[in-house]
Amino acid sequence: MTEHNDHHQEPKPAFGQWLVTQKDRSDLVGQLAIGAVADRRFPRNGDPEAVRKHLSAMQAEGDMFAAVDDAESDWLSA
Repeated sequence: MTEHNDHHQEPKPAFGQWLVTQKDRSDLVGQLAIGAVADRRFPRNGDPEAVRKHLSAMQAEGDMFAAVDDAESDWLSA
């Protein structure tokens, strides 16, 4: 019998890559993901801070920044 060892997990995808996979969610994170998929300049290999900077540059609405906060929590716990 082999033991499952959590120390040998797959490497976590970049935040931007993980985020675009969340497009089927029915919350603000899902809305953010749909926008990310449609945005050719979205930082898919970026971390949460890169996504925030991109949203600032795009003059995104405040609820999208809240969605990044929620998504970051989910991504970190995944």
